[in-house]
Amino acid sequence: MADPRIVTIDLNFQNKTNAIASYLIWDGDAVVLIETGPGSTLSTLEAALAAEGLSTRDVTHVLVTHIHLDHSGAAGFLAKQGAQIYVHPNGAAHLVNPEKLIASATRIYGDRMDQLWGEILPVPQNQLTVPNDAQEILIGNMRFLPVNTPGHAEHHYSYLFEDVCFCGDVGGVRIPGYVYLRAPMPPPELHFGRWRESIARLKALKFPRIAPTHFGIFDDAAWQLDEMDKTLAEVEKWLEIVMAQDPSIEDLRESFSLWMQEQGERKSLSADVIRAYSLANPVAMSADGLMRYWRKFRSA
Repeated sequence: MADPRIVTIDLNFQNKTNAIASYLIWDGDAVVLIETGPGSTLSTLEAALAAEGLSTRDVTHVLVTHIHLDHSGAAGFLAKQGAQIYVHPNGAAHLVNPEKLIASATRIYGDRMDQLWGEILPVPQNQLTVPNDAQEILIGNMRFLPVNTPGHAEHHYSYLFEDVCFCGDVGGVRIPGYVYLRAPMPPPELHFGRWRESIARLKALKFPRIAPTHFGIFDDAAWQLDEMDKTLAEVEKWLEIVMAQDPSIEDLRESFSLWMQEQGERKSLSADVIRAYSLANPVAMSADGLMRYWRKFRSA
């Protein structure tokens, strides 16, 4: 029997390559997607599946790492096509009833909601599977291991398949061709301590390849996890210095944007690459996450 295939689908989010990936893995009749992307990229997903001789109706199972809209926004649509959706226990209720998720996102994105995220449909309860941490998922001849990895979000699983870890956002944002990554830190659940514990847990699994949703499969998983650890430590140290001045949220956003810009310049990133990083990991949103983390866990 042929080995299961892994295809990286570039969803071309907001007409930008290397911003959001969906991973197609199939073996015989079992057709699996890891991450759906948002509803706004469904036409790109459909075209990519068609290029492989498949349609959305052929997708049998979907594993989402967490419920942020760039990862799970099209889950309801794919469930409507017949797919079984797998999600972390803390995210399940929000896929069945996405009203709170939509309301929360609308507060942030306002009239850009449809342009960015498209239609967000509920997942029927009977098409939702909620595996426990480390409870192996068997799909045809394929085995997936969900690993609880909070820190970026409390509803975050990474999935281990053969020698690849699909790490969602907990492994950072990394654009192919650049030895550089960023930590996506949106509110409301950013927690540095839990994130570092998640990185340590992934390191202990000793997989050689890592596949962040933003973006692609890399052969240096150990480097990426070590770099993520360092990045989190650098950001937290920076935050301690900046928050000693009691900045407003506007000041924090400006300071963090400047810091990120300086990092990009040191790495000689092009404007195009910086835009891809910004789409996958909006800098202002990370600043908001940092402020919330500080107020909730550090200054309480």
